[in-house]
Amino acid sequence: MTLTHLHLTQFRSWARLEIDTDQRPVAIHGPNGAGKTNILEAMSMLSPGRGMRGAQPADQARRGPDVGWQIRATLGDRQIATRALPGQSREVTIDDKQATQVALGNLMRVIWLTPAMDRIWTDAPEARRRFLDRITLSFTPGHAEDALGYEKAMRERNRLLKDEVRDAGWYRALELQMADMGAAVTRNRLDAIALIMAAQDGAETAFPAATLTLLPGEGAADDPDPDSIATRLAEGRVRDMAAGRTLSGPHRADLGAHWGPQDMPAALSSTGEQKALLLSLILANARALAEEAPVLLLDEVAAHLDADRRAALHDEICALTAQCFLTGTGPELFDTLRGRAQFLNVTRDGDASRLS
Repeated sequence: MTLTHLHLTQFRSWARLEIDTDQRPVAIHGPNGAGKTNILEAMSMLSPGRGMRGAQPADQARRGPDVGWQIRATLGDRQIATRALPGQSREVTIDDKQATQVALGNLMRVIWLTPAMDRIWTDAPEARRRFLDRITLSFTPGHAEDALGYEKAMRERNRLLKDEVRDAGWYRALELQMADMGAAVTRNRLDAIALIMAAQDGAETAFPAATLTLLPGEGAADDPDPDSIATRLAEGRVRDMAAGRTLSGPHRADLGAHWGPQDMPAALSSTGEQKALLLSLILANARALAEEAPVLLLDEVAAHLDADRRAALHDEICALTAQCFLTGTGPELFDTLRGRAQFLNVTRDGDASRLS
């Protein structure tokens, strides 16, 4: 299904915006501060979670937390809407019926790459974990429920640890929940990594392919066996109580990436190669989801690529079974998309000229 219409009301810098699109890539260009990224963020809100900026609903309203916002979209023959009224959490409707965010994930797969993600290979493990979980969510929408179930049980266990509760029965009940949910989280992540690796094999691409691994961090966080997880949690209670928190499990996992004949760790690569590697994984994610026809959001990517790689990126985008939206400061960044894409010019006064 193709996203053919997007309507924003009081979202970020846009009091109102309507865009009609087709299957071609969309190049959104204009000066800094014109609201290009806000358009992509709105589309990212058509998936589960807080979108590409991870913002609270109140922070996305154009005039502050006392004014709500709404996003409406047409996807094939389905009508999607999400909104946040002042002081309330986000709501979702599909065909005018209340729906869950997980239902959004089943209907529409959204992938994004933003400048804030450029530091992922040198950042803390938490950043790579979030990145991996977004990829995993694109393949398995129920991954969000598994992760939330694990985190909820872990928070309750951490509360017992901080209060130095020693009743083994209380711990056992929570640890069984964590083991079941944690095993599902790990299986989902391992499946996602396998799908990305398969999508890279044999692909004609100008970007480096990566060997990905799920790193255990501390405590075999790559173990998908519930019994093993439950046993480790039980054995680690004394140590965890001294720390006041759970020290092992899927919440400590990390994503490892190596590339090239020298098996170069991503963290030791040049800034340009780190960016190219990240972009390669996003493209592989889109290829792996070809049957789902995902929506691909690339924010300010072209400016960081040389002319040859920029042209190669545009060729790969046009070859994907995906609907792609790109942003950049000037139309010259998208010259090799001429005749193959729609162009949308936005200005700082909140105007968006018609797509062509």
